[in-house]
Amino acid sequence: MNADVDAIDRLARRQDAVLSRRQLIDLGATPDWMSRRVTSGRWLRLHPGVYLVHTGAAPWRSRARAALLYAGNGAALSHTSAAFHHQLLPEPGRTVHVSVPSTRRVRHQPGLRIHHRDDPPPSWGRLRATSPISTVLDLVAETTSRPDDVVALVCAAAQRNVDLAALRRAARARGRLRHRALIEELVPLVDTGIESPLEFRYHALAGRHGLPQAVLQVREILDGLWLRADCRYVGLGLRVELDGRLAHPHGRTDTDVWRDNAVVVATREITLRYRWRHVALAPCAVARQVALALVSLGWAGRPRPCSPTCAIDGQQSLVPKSPSGRA
Repeated sequence: MNADVDAIDRLARRQDAVLSRRQLIDLGATPDWMSRRVTSGRWLRLHPGVYLVHTGAAPWRSRARAALLYAGNGAALSHTSAAFHHQLLPEPGRTVHVSVPSTRRVRHQPGLRIHHRDDPPPSWGRLRATSPISTVLDLVAETTSRPDDVVALVCAAAQRNVDLAALRRAARARGRLRHRALIEELVPLVDTGIESPLEFRYHALAGRHGLPQAVLQVREILDGLWLRADCRYVGLGLRVELDGRLAHPHGRTDTDVWRDNAVVVATREITLRYRWRHVALAPCAVARQVALALVSLGWAGRPRPCSPTCAIDGQQSLVPKSPSGRA
């Protein structure tokens, strides 16, 4: 029996140009025929018994498909690989992660990490992957996960329309989960409009220092421009914009300038703008500056210091101090 090249090509188009040795044999390929394809450079062997059936580098989907074919029955992309597949992470990383039932013995390969699991989570799809909720919890459970990573994942899940109430229920049901309390805190906050770790940090510092509650993610048209304010203190004439990008580290972008000017012209509102280093490294100074602006605009409340070394001194008037206080 000769190899059915047309059938191989059709299957390759459905499987990201990756086929298993078993599939090829079923289509008439012999071991010698496959070996000649590899040694001639026409094919690439990605894992034992798994081939990329064209020349050139393997894109991520092909590497992911190869990992699933190699791992066999019950295998599903998981952890960072599933997160990238579900658009919860911007990059897939160098290693493909696959979960398999613990009853199966699958060996690690270069660029492939196998997770043996007693109770595999739900998975589905043409490129089989663990569910978005299970994927988030798998990454949260990693020993290297940080609070900011958890916030970013939950925010990304919300933006991909993951049911956050179901995520919270799943977190409660999973045993020995790191950051369970943080997920409990996050879910209602994300529902109100928090979309990033930076916004979560600002919300936390505002609460610690007794600042009034802002309205989040306000969208409106001003001077012909669609604008969105991260935080708006309605009735007080103050907006706070938060920018977590590392680009333009020493000044505002042209878009920022046009936006801030449009706000002033249309509403007479002040815009305060902070980057990651301000909120993360000098949260008390940020709180003090926001409080100064609010008081100058008529806020009748008073901020409170979060610690004895806070930049906000509860015994003194709100006179600007050097931004050196730390929470």
